[in-house]
Amino acid sequence: MKRQIVNIDRDKCNGCGLCIPNCQEGALQILDGKATLVSDLMCDGLGACIGYCPEGAISIEEREAVPYDEVMVIKGIIPQGKNVIIAHLKHLKQHEEFEYMKQGVTYLRENQPDLTFDLAEVVAAVHAAGNTHQHQHIHHDKTHAENEGGCPGSRERSFAPASPVQNDITEISSELRQWPVQLHLVNPVASYFKNSDLVLTADCVAYTIANFHQKYLRGKSIAIACPKLDSNKEIYIEKITRMIDESLLNTITVMKMEVPCCSGLLQIAQIASRDAKRKIPVKSITVGIQGDIQEEQWV
Repeated sequence: MKRQIVNIDRDKCNGCGLCIPNCQEGALQILDGKATLVSDLMCDGLGACIGYCPEGAISIEEREAVPYDEVMVIKGIIPQGKNVIIAHLKHLKQHEEFEYMKQGVTYLRENQPDLTFDLAEVVAAVHAAGNTHQHQHIHHDKTHAENEGGCPGSRERSFAPASPVQNDITEISSELRQWPVQLHLVNPVASYFKNSDLVLTADCVAYTIANFHQKYLRGKSIAIACPKLDSNKEIYIEKITRMIDESLLNTITVMKMEVPCCSGLLQIAQIASRDAKRKIPVKSITVGIQGDIQEEQWV
C-alpha cells in the first residue's frame, strides 16, 4: 500500500542521534554512523522526528510501505519502561491516532501480568495529557483505516467559527508591502528585504489567523513556503542565508502550523541562521488549526 513514511537522506545525516529519542515508535536507529529507518512496520509517518534533525536530513515521503503495526511497536518499547510507554501513547493521542491507542492499551492489558510497571498509572498519565475529546477513540473516523499512516495535517476536519459571523463587513487594508511572496520566487537581495524583519510563514497560517495582516505582517517583509509540499528546499536555505548576510535582516519570525510536517519550516530557518555569517534572533510561533497561538518563543 502507498502511505506516508519517513525518508532519511544519508548524505545529509551526520549521525548526531537527536532524532532517535524523538521517534516514539523506536523506528529509528543509528547504524554505520547514520540514522536509519529500521522497519516500515514501526514508522507511523507522522514526522515527530523531523524537527529534531539539525541537518534537514529527515523528510516525509509517500511510497509503497507495509502498514504501521502498533502491536509490534508496543512490544518493542515495553522493555524501555513506563515513561517510554506513556510518551508513545501521548504521541498517538496528540495526533488523534485513537485506534492505535486502543490497540496499544489492549495489548498492555492482555499482558498486564508480565509488565514491570503499573498499567493504571500509564493510563491515568495519558488520560490527563492535553484536552483531546476522549470519546473519539471509540468513534474514530474510518478515514484512518482507509489511509493508514496518513499525515494528521491532511485529515479532514470540520469546525464552527470561533465567533459568530458578523453581518457587517469592515474593509481592512492589506499590510503586504512586496511582491512576490513565495520563497522560490523572491529575490533574497530585493530592496524590501533590506534591514527588515522577516516573517517566514507556512502557506496555511494566514488563512487560520483572522488578524494576520494587522498583528503579524505590519511593517515586515514576508516569504511563504510549505515544508511538506515544496520541492528543492535546499534553495530555501540558501536564500534565507543570503537575506541574513546580504540584505541584513534584523530578525526572522517563523510561523508554522501545529501539524508535524510543518516543523520543517523552523528547521530551514535554523539551518540558514547557523550557516549565515551574521547571527540574528529567530522566533518560532506555532499556530493551531483554529487560529490559536499554541507556542511563541525565541529559539
